Amino acid sequence: MNKKLLAALVFVGLTAMSSGAMKPVTIIDQGSFMVGGKTMTAPGTYVDNEPINFAGETLHGDAAYVSYQVPKKHKQNGLVFLHGYGQSGKSWETTPDGRDGFNNIFLEKGWSVYIVDEPRRGRGGQSTVPATLTATPQDQLWFNNFRMGQNNTLYDNVTFPKGEDALDQFYKQMVPDTGKFDVDVVADAMDALFDKMGDGILVTHSAGGGPGWTTAMRNPHVKGVISLEPGTFPFPKHEAPETEVTTSPFPAAPTVVSDEDFERITKIPIVVYFGDNIPTGTTPVENWGQDNWRVRLNLAHKWADVVNAHGGDVTIISLPDEGIKGNTHFMMADLNNRDVADHMEQWLKVKGLAK
Repeated sequence: MNKKLLAALVFVGLTAMSSGAMKPVTIIDQGSFMVGGKTMTAPGTYVDNEPINFAGETLHGDAAYVSYQVPKKHKQNGLVFLHGYGQSGKSWETTPDGRDGFNNIFLEKGWSVYIVDEPRRGRGGQSTVPATLTATPQDQLWFNNFRMGQNNTLYDNVTFPKGEDALDQFYKQMVPDTGKFDVDVVADAMDALFDKMGDGILVTHSAGGGPGWTTAMRNPHVKGVISLEPGTFPFPKHEAPETEVTTSPFPAAPTVVSDEDFERITKIPIVVYFGDNIPTGTTPVENWGQDNWRVRLNLAHKWADVVNAHGGDVTIISLPDEGIKGNTHFMMADLNNRDVADHMEQWLKVKGLAK
């Protein structure tokens, strides 16, 4: 760990853009580190005076980058935040319109926070496999898929920040893969992180859900999972449902795991959150961006039924049913993100994880 900043009074999250400040928080430790990964060695013998002959040289890659902050009066369990597809740890930091994100909000609530850039993404970008980076214009694909709106127009009821500046900031925070996305590679790094930090709560978003479930099945230091609109769910082989028909180009296929691994997921409390503008039922709808999440919400309920039938503890939360409305796929950036964070913390308290 880095040198502790004893009694350092810091105001985190204040920027020139900020529309409001969080309460002062005393940080006793903060820093960053790399975790996990592996080392490759090229064939041949290293020759010191042949700098561009790479024989015998090494490459350290596939590690995750982690930044952390520990407040003076902190809970026993830290919160580990794992981002989704096309994103980095920036997802949890300052919102596109300059408000506090979950990083600052939970610091203010007394939680230690660990913000991850997964392997082959962002500041964990050193990959052990090659990749070709393209520059394909696809902002509108994500705009639709993240349920912000259609045809470059926000839905009337969404709580995503209004205005071109916020949308510009959001699009610019997307980052490419520097190597093929690999659930096991990400989970290996997350496993190493929990071994390093000890007990904590894993908070995942979207595509981070897949490696998140794998991490929870591997590491006993994961004491609970909060998953925000995950893309898939792990089922035991003989209880996996059929993949539901959808108008989305991204089907919601269940992940199949061993009975032994599945049993581990039944030993911890889990809550899964979904936002607004998600159709219900089993009939596909024309709006593919919304239908993409209809099938995932349906799959979530099927998964919860299976886990709970095996003695597990899974709760599925549809935020509109809780009176929290208008949320996009990026509920951590929406205008009501503090309401979402309050709901999450209440769940943590009910499950005895907020001591």
